[in-house]
Amino acid sequence: MPKDVNLHILSELTAEKRHLLLQRTEADLGPFIEKVQPIIERVRSDGDAALSHFARELDKSPVEPDAIAATPEDFDQAFEALDREMIEVLTFASDNVRRFHEAQMPEEMWFKEMHPGVFAGDRIVPIDSVACYVPRGKGSFPSVVMMTAIPAVVAQVPEAVIITPPGLDGKIDAATLVAARLAGIERVYKCGGAQAVAAVAYGTETVPRCLKIVGPGSPWVVAAKRVLADRIDPGIPAGPSEAIILADETANGRVCALDLLIEAEHGSDSSAYLVTNSRKVAEAARAAVPDFWREMSDQRVGFSADVLCGERGGIVLTDSMDDAIDFVNDYAPEHLEIQAKDPHQYLGMIRNAGEILMGEHTAVSLGNFVLGPNAVLPTNAAARTRSPLSVFDFTKRISIGHVTKKGYDQLAPYAFKFARYEGFDAHGNALSEMRTKAFNSSS
Repeated sequence: MPKDVNLHILSELTAEKRHLLLQRTEADLGPFIEKVQPIIERVRSDGDAALSHFARELDKSPVEPDAIAATPEDFDQAFEALDREMIEVLTFASDNVRRFHEAQMPEEMWFKEMHPGVFAGDRIVPIDSVACYVPRGKGSFPSVVMMTAIPAVVAQVPEAVIITPPGLDGKIDAATLVAARLAGIERVYKCGGAQAVAAVAYGTETVPRCLKIVGPGSPWVVAAKRVLADRIDPGIPAGPSEAIILADETANGRVCALDLLIEAEHGSDSSAYLVTNSRKVAEAARAAVPDFWREMSDQRVGFSADVLCGERGGIVLTDSMDDAIDFVNDYAPEHLEIQAKDPHQYLGMIRNAGEILMGEHTAVSLGNFVLGPNAVLPTNAAARTRSPLSVFDFTKRISIGHVTKKGYDQLAPYAFKFARYEGFDAHGNALSEMRTKAFNSSS
């Protein structure tokens, strides 16, 4: 049995130790950036042959250069191989995710008359091509397929593809293929890690070049996105999993412990904290964790113990809920779950979080799989400025304007003075009597 879960008493920590609690695995990508660069260069120069090489070397998977793309037969076999009940689960969850993102989709265009004869607005158009990254290293994640592929389809991206590491058998996980077809995407490619990011950044003989990549991944993936950021839009930062369970004195400590383990079991590079002002809740949760470890596999116990007994997890005991909420806002977690009889009283105090799940029945697991809102969320404190993955990540706004002669007569004098003040001659000339003369001369 692992050692005791960390108990951090916030008021007793130095500023430096408090700061260390806020750090994530991906904070220092230096070593990974150095290692991904030769992988990226190999894919850029050798294309499919490099993807096959790295599949064998890094994924231990026998993928030939001419077998990188999933075939229609692969999809059909996946539906035959996957348990009927699991297909029903994926269908139910996919429907919830689709309905949420359809409701989220903005109007195609808005146009407003700002002044008589002066019209301005936005037109919403999909991004031409996007790659959805679906990890596999510590399991298979058809839920990530739903969260990335469905909003891409709802946003009507013309070319949306999925890239995912192959298994030891050289195949794509069956549930991943089923979820992809349910989402409406059948262009799925066997490549993962930094090599997959390079493949969609440059394009290979099989994998198309894409303008953007979305989805969570390991530090290798995050590092490759950073290196290639001038070649492909890396999307929101989505690295190793992280969560905070925020609990007041009305919370059930054992339930808090159950939910604390959710994101902690993803991997040793995850981060997870229970933050509470109640010593009773803290002690009950700490005592309960070993009980729940007995109901988990050795692998998941190992991952969660590394987190909760290591440098990036445990229980944070505060003097007050104000202190607890300050810690949450400083941390800006990917997932935030509020455990309280009245969670709504704290909602307005939370400024920084990828998602807020409120109440004792709203476990992070529901948000990850079936609730509907997107579970691909900003990590590494990016929730201070970034939002969850959404249809907005697959679309862009184009500003539009139209000015009549009446509107021009009102706006031009103001813009002319701006141009003269900032020293732009052509700007000013285009709004001067020269314009009138130009119209007259052309007629």
